[in-house]
Amino acid sequence: MPELPKKKVGIVSCSGEELPEGMVTRLAALKVLEQLRPADTVTICLPLFLAGGEGDRAFAKFYPTIAIDGCDKRCAARGTEMYSGKPAASIVVTELVTELSLGKPEGKRHLNEAGRQAVEATAGQITELVDELLQKNWNRTAGAVEETGIPVVQAPDQATCSCVSGIPVQDVMINGQTVTLVALPLIFQQLHEAGKSASPDTAKELLDTVKIYNPIPVGEEEAYVSVLSHEYAVFCEREGAAK
Repeated sequence: MPELPKKKVGIVSCSGEELPEGMVTRLAALKVLEQLRPADTVTICLPLFLAGGEGDRAFAKFYPTIAIDGCDKRCAARGTEMYSGKPAASIVVTELVTELSLGKPEGKRHLNEAGRQAVEATAGQITELVDELLQKNWNRTAGAVEETGIPVVQAPDQATCSCVSGIPVQDVMINGQTVTLVALPLIFQQLHEAGKSASPDTAKELLDTVKIYNPIPVGEEEAYVSVLSHEYAVFCEREGAAK
């Protein structure tokens, strides 16, 4: 199985600007990305995601995402589910404000005190969800994160975007349609490094590995095997020529 980059959590926030709650979502997401959990999170640009950004959609297919919406329209959550799968978690600012009995956020450029409180509360909830998704616990005595399950690889302490998060994708033509396959370049690379030549046995292993990261429609496995075998043969030929 390919070793993909360190697991992170994608944060996709509402882009609505007509409501103060939209400002709350963006400021809360920014606080988590830049201050609270910069090494564990990446931002997913909702407009780019909806417009077909491959990097963002690939990230959301493979890694957990948290959708932060300003209101019950849930544009971020619904957009993520439509194109990549249901978010691992979802926060709606209007619901959180009601739950915590906060005042109504006001102001689109400069939030009032209630709005600033909503930012802090939303950021806090996002942080808890990130730690939960990454199986982490905050040790209050040590003032640091304790690992309980997933090994940690140190990452730069800065906010990053999912489109540069390191998840490789490759487009292939299958039955006349362009299909984006997550992790395919890494799968090719690791099979090649293991000395696997383009053969029927390798083709089966290739398909089984691709299926771990990508849904394959029922009845199309034969077409996938044919295309993947061809693409892997091309990859091996190119690698051989590069030496």
